[in-house]
Amino acid sequence: MSIEDIGRLTAADESLDHQITDTFAAVASSDLGWTQKIWAALARKDGGLTISFGLGKYHNRNVMDAFAGISRGTEQWTVRASRRLDTDFQTASVGPIHYEVVEGLKTIRFRLEANQTQPIAFDVLFEAELPPFFEKRNRRRSTTRQMMDTVRYHQAGLLSGWVEIDGERQEIGDDWFGFRDHSWGTRGKGIGMPVPDEPPGQNIGNMRLLWGPSLFKRPDGSKFQFMNYWVAGDNWQYSSAHVNEAGNGPDGVRQTEIRSVNPDVRFDPATRRFLGGTYRFELASGEIKNIEVQPLGPSGFHLRTGAYGEWKGGRHGSWRGEYHEDGEYIADVIAELPNLGQFRDAPVMLKDGDLIGYGIQESIFTGVFPELGLTEESDYPTDL
Repeated sequence: MSIEDIGRLTAADESLDHQITDTFAAVASSDLGWTQKIWAALARKDGGLTISFGLGKYHNRNVMDAFAGISRGTEQWTVRASRRLDTDFQTASVGPIHYEVVEGLKTIRFRLEANQTQPIAFDVLFEAELPPFFEKRNRRRSTTRQMMDTVRYHQAGLLSGWVEIDGERQEIGDDWFGFRDHSWGTRGKGIGMPVPDEPPGQNIGNMRLLWGPSLFKRPDGSKFQFMNYWVAGDNWQYSSAHVNEAGNGPDGVRQTEIRSVNPDVRFDPATRRFLGGTYRFELASGEIKNIEVQPLGPSGFHLRTGAYGEWKGGRHGSWRGEYHEDGEYIADVIAELPNLGQFRDAPVMLKDGDLIGYGIQESIFTGVFPELGLTEESDYPTDL
């Protein structure tokens, strides 16, 4: 059933959740960068193994794509899949990669079936430790075009299930931790291949980006999160940072804004891998928190193979035909850094006084930073 100026009816249109005068086969914006994105990073507490997961829905490109990967030390396996969206608007599955909402905002299942592309598989149940928390709306303009207008929430979870590499299976339990996020909106850069006649954006100069959620448990059993998104150029800075915990409000959360973020971090000068440091957080009350952070072992999934940036002829949302599946095994990611870049999901341990927490650290430092020992030789391109 269809009429020319109304989107196709889908099963979701039986619900009473419409937000625009169209069907769920359409979105309000015609921008090719309109995206809904799922991400998860699931890690063993000794830092020896990390699972990364991503799924994207791109209405205006008629694409749904996904990746599932495993990092073990400096080894990395990735499976990618892409399909035509309008054959199934609602199912969040692409080939062997599946995302399932078991109970909204509480329980999620991430699954990679056994496949012909790489000898990896997993089936992980994510059960919320705290409610989800929003970050600040991310809105950014580049010259005449609004390049970014997205919202995102993130959540920490307890994990159970299994992961398998080359036929060897291990159980996932209390020795693991995990985080997920869900974002939607317009992403004007990094979605699909570049438009040939698109004018250049603004020159942002040297860029420093740190993003990461972490979870702590107090002796009384209560839990709280630090969430820090800090990005700065030569003459600009953006920060969205909060202390998050359960609360008595209508949405069940309490968010205390971190008014300023001053990171003192270290990197390997040859690889730009994150080596740790201290975040100096100033809360809105004036209280100062000095949070120590250090990596957990050498693992950490490099996101370029998940199509964060151009990789093997595609990026997020690229049209790859009715169905496309590929992937690769990288025996030593350090040797491939000129192609992979520095952007990765690195598992970390954090200290807030005597309290120990676990989190995921993402970092991108592009340009030359003599004070950190970062020279042109290690300034590998990072195209998001």
